[in-house]
Amino acid sequence: MEAEDKVVSEVHYFSKEISNYKEDLKGGKGCNVGLNDCLVPKNVGQKPLNENELEAKDEGDQYVCLLGANGQTVLWSPEFETVLSCFEFCYPESMIKATPQKIVRASLDKDGDFEVLRKNDQKKKEGRIIIEHQRSTTLDLVGEQVWRGAFYLADFILDNIKTFKGANILEMASGVGLTSIVAGMLAKKVVITDVNRGDILDLIDRNVQRNKDLCKAHSHIKEIDFFDLRCIADLGSLIDDVTILLAADVVYHNQLTDAFLNTVLYLMTRKPNKTMYISLEKRYVFTIEDMDTVAPCYEHFVNGLKWLQNQEKDKITWNIEQLSTGDLFQYFTYERTKELVLWKIEAILK
Repeated sequence: MEAEDKVVSEVHYFSKEISNYKEDLKGGKGCNVGLNDCLVPKNVGQKPLNENELEAKDEGDQYVCLLGANGQTVLWSPEFETVLSCFEFCYPESMIKATPQKIVRASLDKDGDFEVLRKNDQKKKEGRIIIEHQRSTTLDLVGEQVWRGAFYLADFILDNIKTFKGANILEMASGVGLTSIVAGMLAKKVVITDVNRGDILDLIDRNVQRNKDLCKAHSHIKEIDFFDLRCIADLGSLIDDVTILLAADVVYHNQLTDAFLNTVLYLMTRKPNKTMYISLEKRYVFTIEDMDTVAPCYEHFVNGLKWLQNQEKDKITWNIEQLSTGDLFQYFTYERTKELVLWKIEAILK
């Protein structure tokens, strides 16, 4: 693939359409989503709201409504050339606070029939995360898009609250920060990292700020370059108490995978004991050499895990396994393909 060729993640096609906020936006009320409750019509008080004329006054960013590729209405920033997407999720039952039972009155649907309110519907609570991201990028800036692995790992976090509650977490190659924001709903501290390329670190910061009502953890945005371990040394005491490492969609280039695993080794040889969760989607290609459809980057990653398991064996007991996720509940709306996998790496220092 040429450096200037564009790649596209279609994950945001499942995001909430801005047009669905029409009722909230009437009269300039805005949609109550953290810092993005500043969505207002351009001509408040002058004429009725035209839903195609919106701007967001968030940190001085100006957004306009555009029609997306799948018919969605999306907010686009001419300044950053990014879009805002609203990703809805349902809270795990254990995160929903008990509320006094309300009297529910019977209601009718449009055909005049009684609507049946089921017990599970009464307990269900939905949240939403607003993410600024690119709709397409060159290959070297794919971290500025949203990918399925991030949602898969976010689902795992919400399905394993006890593991992440009150933890100190470091996410490597965080992209736009979605998974870290979800982790920050439960964790004590989240260190969100990526390579300082393009607008990625500022993009993460804007996303953390606009979702600060959700992300209650102490959040720190820092650079990590897998090819320069001095970046990790520069983090100093900030990661001295980290016990959980996260990564999503980081193993699609063999040299990068090798550097990533070297970084994992560097981190896991230091106290305290750490556990890492890695989610990714196998990418299949047809090769003449194999005369078959294969996932070479994934195979290289698996071989890299075998290499990792044989490192520092006098200092570390390694437990590396692919997790069975057949019963993993889906909290976010995205296409969960059979190619999505989740790995766990545990390092116990001797």
